[in-house]
Amino acid sequence: MPNIRLVLIAVSVLLSNASFAGSTVENVRIWSDSGKTRVVLDLSKSAPHKIFTLRGPDRIVIDLNDSRLAASFKKMPQGVGTVRSIRSAVRADGQLRVVLDLTQAVRSRTFAAGPNGQYGDRLVIDLHSSGSLTTVKRASEAYTQGRDIVVAIDAGHGGHDPGSSGRRAKEKDIVLSISKQLARLIDAEPGMRAVMIRDNDVFVDHMARIAYARKHAADLFISVHADANRDSRPSGASVYALNLERASKEARETLSMRGKGPVKVGDVSLHDKDPVLASVLFDLSQSAAMSASNDVGSRVSREMSRVTKMHSKKVKEKSLAVLTSAEMPSILVETGFMSNAADEKKLRDRGHQGRLAAAILAGVRDYFYTSPPAGSQIAMNLNREPTKQVRHVIARGDTISEIAERYNVSPAAIRRANKLATNNIRVGQTLNIPIFSGG
Repeated sequence: MPNIRLVLIAVSVLLSNASFAGSTVENVRIWSDSGKTRVVLDLSKSAPHKIFTLRGPDRIVIDLNDSRLAASFKKMPQGVGTVRSIRSAVRADGQLRVVLDLTQAVRSRTFAAGPNGQYGDRLVIDLHSSGSLTTVKRASEAYTQGRDIVVAIDAGHGGHDPGSSGRRAKEKDIVLSISKQLARLIDAEPGMRAVMIRDNDVFVDHMARIAYARKHAADLFISVHADANRDSRPSGASVYALNLERASKEARETLSMRGKGPVKVGDVSLHDKDPVLASVLFDLSQSAAMSASNDVGSRVSREMSRVTKMHSKKVKEKSLAVLTSAEMPSILVETGFMSNAADEKKLRDRGHQGRLAAAILAGVRDYFYTSPPAGSQIAMNLNREPTKQVRHVIARGDTISEIAERYNVSPAAIRRANKLATNNIRVGQTLNIPIFSGG
């Protein structure tokens, strides 16, 4: 009888696995470098997740909805860097809980990455040790002026190229209007400056757009477009990130120019480097730009989902001509479908355009206050403050408790930082979110 019971249990488990339709974790990878530890969960498909920090002892917890370890999964890797060990368990509600036991308190950030030529869907968790957060040591407390973060805004199409057309509007006009509103918002943001690739109805070649962004040493490239389809039913916005295929092609072309004059990636000259070192430097630049592109893209997509329907909430990597530069994070925002009557009506509305621009800014600001470029005014301000703060613009549907969970702080801490007597907030209001050192 006991043998029959074991057989029934085994059959039950097999049937359960066969009918499982959620995401599976195929592999877990981990490495550490320069004070940062990166953990990557390779997934069978993207999965909604939550991440939070626990103290005593320090650990990071990742809950993935409707997920489990793949049947082929062997074992968790050994800990490195700030991760002592990794463990997992399936909870009663169907969530897979992955726990990173830490050697010290860290700051964490997470983003989802779509499939590329080598890997499928991934969930990436970056852990920064407390020491690695302080990038500038000052001999005095004297105020130092930092540079503005430069955001290049590329309004798609223009001039003889109208882009897609709706019943009453052309893509080139819609995206120019949204881009101008976005530029005004960025210019009004302390420590940021917008550069418009085009500010009137002219055509600019794709490579000239990227060259213009490089000329102004842009920290981020945003291309604004509106989608179209032969079928009038598809609707909603999407966000695309720097594509591996095109970035790799650009890398080969750039490296082939080494013997013909000065070639640089970022601030590093390549023309005087040996071929292997030049290739490694460019590869590192590509990897960093692609990771950052997915990160900022995820934040922009999340904020846009608060003000408009999303055709896809997942940031995609796609072979698009304007997403080629390995020197800077690059995203393309499809604001809606010109071929869909309801979308076109909304895109013609100045109020809706303003909400889209504000949502894009909110995602960009969230990214740069988490990962400010070295030497920027925002980086210096955050380094100067013993308690770092992120500014969050309230969108429709936001609550104090949801915002607190997102930034891993308590609702009371948010109320104290903003001198709020209650949890009442309003759309468009800016909150200071305290992000405590090491937490």
